[in-house]
Amino acid sequence: MGVWIAIAIVLFVLGSMMALKPSGIDQRLDKLRMTARRLQLNPKLIGCPDWVRGKDNEYGRGMIGQYGLVLDKVQMPYTRYRVIDGQWRPESQVTTTTTNVTANIITSPASFNLDKVPLALPASIEPFVKALLIKANSIVVYWEDIAYVRPLTNPGYQSSAIEPDLLLLKAQLEQWALQMQTSPGSYSNSSGTNNGSSTNSSGINSKMLNKSF
Repeated sequence: MGVWIAIAIVLFVLGSMMALKPSGIDQRLDKLRMTARRLQLNPKLIGCPDWVRGKDNEYGRGMIGQYGLVLDKVQMPYTRYRVIDGQWRPESQVTTTTTNVTANIITSPASFNLDKVPLALPASIEPFVKALLIKANSIVVYWEDIAYVRPLTNPGYQSSAIEPDLLLLKAQLEQWALQMQTSPGSYSNSSGTNNGSSTNSSGINSKMLNKSF
């Protein structure tokens, strides 16, 4: 009888330890976000904004990954884009609220600088991208990063592809930021922008956008 009790205790302890061990998906997701943090993409898990399609493709439902950059010496119009047929499409207008003694609601027209611009992201990332938020000197992409690491939604997942994929995402964020400055009707800062020059990210330095994981 004592042997069976000892076996039961050992099995109970092992079961508790296994329950505490992160699942394979959690380990993959942790590696993805840690890599993103190292690349200064500043990953953050947030409640899905009410203008972004989240869980079950419903607006504002569930949690969603937010990855983004703050860029030096850049000034961009406040704009929100959604993904439609693999392209960025702006909202017709954006409403913001300023917090003063009395709340002021400001409605600004959408910027069409990225209208119908293709995402051109890695095939393992693009299907999960939902929206883009641009304001002042920051650019943020909302996407289902957990879908990137799930075998069901990304059967071709390879850990060695994480960094190259995220580097391409970062390069595209910088490219879109430059387009927001150089396209007609965009805002520019006092130092000026390189209109007519080739778009590259050499003049853009990334900072921390949010506290990452």
